[in-house]
Amino acid sequence: MLNIKEFEAKTLDEALEKAMVELNCEKENLLYNYEFIEAKLFKSSKYKINVVEKSNIKEYLIDYLKEFSSTIGISIESEILYNNESFNITLVTSNNSLLIGKEGKNLQALQNIIRQSLKVKTGINIKVNIDISNYKQKKLNNLENEIKKIAKEVVKTKVDVSLDPMNSYERRCIHSLISEYENLTTESVGEGKERHIIIKYIEN
Repeated sequence: MLNIKEFEAKTLDEALEKAMVELNCEKENLLYNYEFIEAKLFKSSKYKINVVEKSNIKEYLIDYLKEFSSTIGISIESEILYNNESFNITLVTSNNSLLIGKEGKNLQALQNIIRQSLKVKTGINIKVNIDISNYKQKKLNNLENEIKKIAKEVVKTKVDVSLDPMNSYERRCIHSLISEYENLTTESVGEGKERHIIIKYIEN
């Protein structure tokens, strides 16, 4: 169960200080959102924050995955670490291919469902990244190798290349990778599921 606490104070720092004192933990162990409430007649301005401990989020994720495992009848073990401002979950399952799904769609769906569940219960945008047997990293490595080949071709021919639609994370990786080429640039075009990248040649 998630334990969401609400605090109010004249400043954001004061509200966070109240949270740290009551919960007996440091700021880096908390996740929060805040709302600034403007002054009204006979009432001064204030900040209102909703706070949850990272350890509480981790407990919730463990329980969620246990219930999910029981529901679908597949053994799932998880390792959960918090780094780079995200809960990174590594799963070991008795049926990796089923949970990953075609082109990782089942894995992405599970990740989206968990993110939305946390958003609804806490009101806080909490980043969650789930991987199974290093699937995402292997996929990313293959993608990077393919993009490097395409980049060399664009530099050689000076002809722009439009890539297949990809998710936002993959697009960010490509933007970062292509930024290392002085004669290339990238542009994201399209909407929703059709959003994709064009790799373009530029003259110095």
